[in-house]
Amino acid sequence: MSIRVLLADDHELFLEGLKELILKAPGIELAGQARDGLEALEQTALMEPDVVLMDMTMPRLNGIQATRQIAEKFPGIRVLVLSMHGDRELVVESLKAGARGYILKECTSDELYTAIRAVVAGQYYLTPSVLPALIEDYLRLLQAEAKSSASPLSDREQDVLKLLVKGLNAKQIAARLDISKNTVDTHRRRIMDKVGCNSMAELTRYAIREGYLDLS
Repeated sequence: MSIRVLLADDHELFLEGLKELILKAPGIELAGQARDGLEALEQTALMEPDVVLMDMTMPRLNGIQATRQIAEKFPGIRVLVLSMHGDRELVVESLKAGARGYILKECTSDELYTAIRAVVAGQYYLTPSVLPALIEDYLRLLQAEAKSSASPLSDREQDVLKLLVKGLNAKQIAARLDISKNTVDTHRRRIMDKVGCNSMAELTRYAIREGYLDLS
């Protein structure tokens, strides 16, 4: 059974070129076309394609808005974004909206066909040129989550710890953080209880080990 593709793009010449590519593709057929986001929704409901090939910048509804509505109303229909722009923010927002893939208009016909078949098979497809930025963001998120989950201390306790191991006394820390001296003393006791330290020497070693004290 052929894969039925609906084309959504407001550039007439580009739309005509896409039609030619789809008509030439083995196992893929043209289900319809739309020239703006609202028409893409209407044609999706009418034609029930397997894939909507969605441009990002269209009148009435943009590609992200149209993608979100299609994903909500027709969860079995896959949206594959075909855009001029490879900005990380656009890729992320498209995926959040429910797109199953993101490719650039500069892609080859082979990549276009591969992406269409991939999303129909239930996979995600991202054009290789957008992957490095997404991977870097993902790694930064993992590192931030790991640091947050690894520390038993609250943000305020971490602030107090950093100043303690720099040699500031309770009065100085209170002035720096705009809190009372008694509050600093309470934080210090809680910090030592949480990390299992009984002296400033042990607390300093803990701070160095966990990266709270910069020795460079």
